Amino acid sequence: MAKIADIIKYEGDNSTFIWKHPSEDFNSLTQLIVHESQEAVFFLNGQALDLFGPGRYTLETQNLPGIGRYLNRTTGGDSPFHCEVYFINKTEQMSIKWGTDSKVQYIEPTYGFPLAIGASGEMSLRAEDSRKLLVKLVGTEKVLSQQRLTLFFRAFLMTRVKTYIAQTMKNSAINIFEIDEQLAAFSESLRKLLLPDFEEYGVRLEQFFVTNIVKPDGDRQYEKFKELHFRQYADIAEAKLRQQTDLIYAETEAQKVVIDSKAQATKRAQEGYTYQQERGFDVATEVARNEAVGELTNLGVGLGTMAGVGGAVAGTVSGAMNDALSPMAQQKNTAETCAACGAALPPQAKFCLECGAKVEQKAPAGMVVCPACGQTVAKGKFCPACGAKMQTVCPNCGKEVPPGAKFCLECGNKL
Repeated sequence: MAKIADIIKYEGDNSTFIWKHPSEDFNSLTQLIVHESQEAVFFLNGQALDLFGPGRYTLETQNLPGIGRYLNRTTGGDSPFHCEVYFINKTEQMSIKWGTDSKVQYIEPTYGFPLAIGASGEMSLRAEDSRKLLVKLVGTEKVLSQQRLTLFFRAFLMTRVKTYIAQTMKNSAINIFEIDEQLAAFSESLRKLLLPDFEEYGVRLEQFFVTNIVKPDGDRQYEKFKELHFRQYADIAEAKLRQQTDLIYAETEAQKVVIDSKAQATKRAQEGYTYQQERGFDVATEVARNEAVGELTNLGVGLGTMAGVGGAVAGTVSGAMNDALSPMAQQKNTAETCAACGAALPPQAKFCLECGAKVEQKAPAGMVVCPACGQTVAKGKFCPACGAKMQTVCPNCGKEVPPGAKFCLECGNKL
């Protein structure tokens, strides 16, 4: 018994782009079922009449149930009212491989030398315009598989891809030695250039990935520029490392100087002398060792260093040199001796040149030695050179006490 109506639905697989249902010339009232990821095109008498989205539909044809077979006798059993249905798979089909069939020739934009490279990767496609895809690529074929669609596109894809690769490398100034780190941007640029070529056939290029660039490793010219490229980065890295090392060394030395200075200052404070006094003693010791220098020079330098401290050293040297021009015999006769070793002391010396003992300073009449700065100044309550207090009164007897004294000379009271 002949069927009054058919049920038409998709029976292909997911790797197929277009599939034609085997039922043709079906009767009116036939049911068409279209899934969410599909579209269906109804052809009647050779024309694509309707495009159906997801859902169930009742098809109306000119083939009437029951009487159609009588009408078909005049045409040898074939219906004069031809009808058919094509299903279009709208899912995105991924992992479609592509690759250039030959090397891409172009001029490397950074170094300007000719270069030949190959490229390969994957892409994903989706049927976008069902009518256009049917009319331009499928025609009357029953199936358009993923493999066959890729084969259709292979020729123009190879031509376009090689041209676009050369253009993109040049326009974006992509360095061949740095292209691996720019593959994502490079792939997207090629996809945008290829979009119109696929859309012309009703196909959407959803993704396009360049996963491998075949470089001419081993080529003499390529290797020469490769060495030049990486050498310049090595030089920059080496210079930065050297700069950082020098900076660390400088900081370490500065810290060492600060630590040494603090340690020396602590030592002076504990032993009860100042930096100026230490320098005066060092210079005086060096003068004493220099026996080849004349007596006048040695005496002048020693006096200049030992008599003054800090900023007054230069002036004291000048004064000592002037004093040295007076009869030296008189100075020698009035010279004092070291209380520790008995050696002769230059006038106003603060340390003995022989044993290094500290010399008690004596000032001329009406003059005193400031205990703070060591300058010989006029007697008064305050030092005119540094402003330190010069005069002390014993709280027990009220008598004046010499500067720096620890006991009163009159009553012996501890100050």
